[in-house]
Amino acid sequence: MSQELQGDKRLEQFIPPEGVPIHLAIASLGTRLGAQCLDLLFTFIIVFICAVAIIFGGFLSSEAEVMLVILLAFLFRTPYYILSELIWNGRTLGKRITGIRVVNVNGRRLTPHQVTARNLMKEVEIFTPLALIFSIRSTHLLESGFTILWIVIVMIVPLANRRRQRLGDIIAGTLVVDNPRSVLLDDLAISSPSALSSLSPQIGFDFLPEHLDVYGKYELQTLEEVLRDPTKSPGNEETIQIVRTIVRKIRYQDPVKPGQELLFLSAFYRAQREHLETLRLFGTRRENKFHNDEKNPGSIGPAV
Repeated sequence: MSQELQGDKRLEQFIPPEGVPIHLAIASLGTRLGAQCLDLLFTFIIVFICAVAIIFGGFLSSEAEVMLVILLAFLFRTPYYILSELIWNGRTLGKRITGIRVVNVNGRRLTPHQVTARNLMKEVEIFTPLALIFSIRSTHLLESGFTILWIVIVMIVPLANRRRQRLGDIIAGTLVVDNPRSVLLDDLAISSPSALSSLSPQIGFDFLPEHLDVYGKYELQTLEEVLRDPTKSPGNEETIQIVRTIVRKIRYQDPVKPGQELLFLSAFYRAQREHLETLRLFGTRRENKFHNDEKNPGSIGPAV
């Protein structure tokens, strides 16, 4: 991966297995803090409700009630982060609201090991030290000093890191980025009729339903950006690589001759868009390539 600046955004270039580079903006520390505060609020509400039920139950001593509430906080908080990021592909409720997500630094899909590692490290980095500070008596200055020093170090790491990774991200090999918008632009033929006019004469490419069941809206948006790029000519190496990737992943049998690359991409774009919009009419939304992991063999863009 490589990094570049665009305004106040840090862009990270991902090279996924397909070999087609794509840029994602690294999430700001303020956005990450906002997402974390929201997640803490959600978990606090649940733990608070449980604590009220335990206290009003009156079947435990006060010391036992405190210990049980602390245990419930841990047992609910850690699975919340892990399960949320596994189910929603790198997003918790807080991250969904603030528009960020966790991705694999290698451009591949997040693994359960990575999600578990980064969130267990969150306990070591933040939650356990904070609990120690509140539990240590004021006379134990040495213990308090070491705990505060640890928290300061943990806070400095993302500030001094060009990728804004905390310790858990570094260990797990993850990165927090702005969630890319999966919004399809106006149809190319309508909004930019001259974009494809140079592709005549028209050569037909037929796509079967199994060819169009691989990708989702996010990958279609990526392809749309390629078709709008004036630097992408039929003989462009990146264009050829994209065509080879799509042909291999959808198992397209008909040959794409040299010079027909943009014709193929245009035909595939139109067929894929029509397919997705037809599915949407029947209530089926396919945001990205992970809509069916067993059938899906790959993607145009990164595994985010």
